Amino acid sequence: MPRPHFFAPSQARLLQFVWMAVSAVLAAMTLFPLFWMVSIAFKTPAESFSPNMIPAAPTWQNFIYVLTEVPFLRYMFNSFIVSATVTVVALLFHSMAGYALARLRFPGREAIFLAIFSTLLVSLPVIIVPLFIVVKTLGMLNSYAGLIVPAIFNAFGIFLLRQYYLSLPRELEEAAVIDGAGYWRIYWSVVLPLSRPILAALTILFFLANWNSFLWPLTITADQNLWVVQVGIANFQSQYSAAWNYMMAASTIVALPMLILFVIFQRQIMESIKTSGLK
Repeated sequence: MPRPHFFAPSQARLLQFVWMAVSAVLAAMTLFPLFWMVSIAFKTPAESFSPNMIPAAPTWQNFIYVLTEVPFLRYMFNSFIVSATVTVVALLFHSMAGYALARLRFPGREAIFLAIFSTLLVSLPVIIVPLFIVVKTLGMLNSYAGLIVPAIFNAFGIFLLRQYYLSLPRELEEAAVIDGAGYWRIYWSVVLPLSRPILAALTILFFLANWNSFLWPLTITADQNLWVVQVGIANFQSQYSAAWNYMMAASTIVALPMLILFVIFQRQIMESIKTSGLK
């Protein structure tokens, strides 16, 4: 029996055209700010607010200024150190916490998980004052520790890893127990290798989140040698009221490594997101 057609061929083509038009509009709205940023990065100060997308006299002077007259490479180094350290340490701790909450049996396990999960509802601006007081009391102001330690603990990663570990077949762990493996051996030799898809997705999310962090580094770092890239870019606006060409050049330099990484690893990124169940 033939399947019923909900749309006539002409209606189906029209609907497809509408969806393609909507997708094209959304893609243009998404990409236009990026193209405009690159355009201003190559413009002279007098031309920064001109409506033309292509600069009349493209110049590299904005990039040369940012890389030579400002310690911007230092800012990028700081951002890389903070982002990489937070990502590696957070994945280690979050995977252990997620495995414990998914597989180990101990009193108060569900209450602990609900308490951790509830922190997802609390944003950074709400807790930034008590967090600043704690960091100041511990003597971590104007230090890498102050930038790294508070960013390690994130309920999102623990929640995602716990849900992923709940979906793993218990037979693999039971076979490891029969072979004499303990909890640590099971975690290190069985669970972690199976966690590569979700860990790859979280690596990207954690690194990008810390690479683009602004509010917390701005709050605790008065020493210019500890500024991250976002604080350094914001400083152009405070020092030079009309230096949008420098700000856009710096923003282009910051965005370029992430865009290159995405182009190179886009297949792995999409596969990791699909496998891990992220939407």
